[in-house]
Amino acid sequence: MTFFEKPPLAVVIDLDDTLYPQSAYLYGASRAVGRAGAAAGLDQVRLSRAVRRQLVAGSDRGGTIDRALAAYGIGPDLAADLIPTLVAAFTAYRPRRLPGYPGARDALAAISARYPVACLTDGNPAIQRAKLAATGLTDAFAAIVITDELGGRTLRKPHPEGLRQVAEMLGVHPSDLVVIGDRPGKDMAVAAALGARSIRVRTGEYADAPDAPPATACVPDLTAAATLLGV
Repeated sequence: MTFFEKPPLAVVIDLDDTLYPQSAYLYGASRAVGRAGAAAGLDQVRLSRAVRRQLVAGSDRGGTIDRALAAYGIGPDLAADLIPTLVAAFTAYRPRRLPGYPGARDALAAISARYPVACLTDGNPAIQRAKLAATGLTDAFAAIVITDELGGRTLRKPHPEGLRQVAEMLGVHPSDLVVIGDRPGKDMAVAAALGARSIRVRTGEYADAPDAPPATACVPDLTAAATLLGV
């Protein structure tokens, strides 16, 4: 029996920190920046660590490379010359493999066997598709919507357009969706905006963030979410 009195008609799942730990991607990307910095005469290890510290402080704040160079001790003039090369190294990083959370692959397979499942994710489209490929989960989804492909950063969650697109692609009304994700301010908020239900997983960078807005249900991970969905 499902947790919900009225079972959903489809399920929407976030990518970063829901299916896999985004820290694994960010670690590799920071090393790529370090290698690019070494080619410009900077200390590779020191720069990589500076980038990681900024990412830990907030992975979607923007200006990560700028702040890392400032922390490294690079002045504004030299930083202006370095930033384009280092940003390019960050965005061009393509992991060969990303580890999923324990049980996530089996949970996703179980959910997909019962419901149409879509992935709704924010970010640079090339990076997000590379992450999906590295997790080996691309084929698990009936639909994939990367909000930046719809209109750039302005349409990232909690903007409802991405979820509207998912509902249309799956052929259901948004209120018949359940959204699973790790960030209340994005995943739970976008669900609430269109009357969908939501399941929060307490994994990743935002595991201890306040429940604002609250989810319909809160669980430790995707395996527990699958159990709530009756699979």
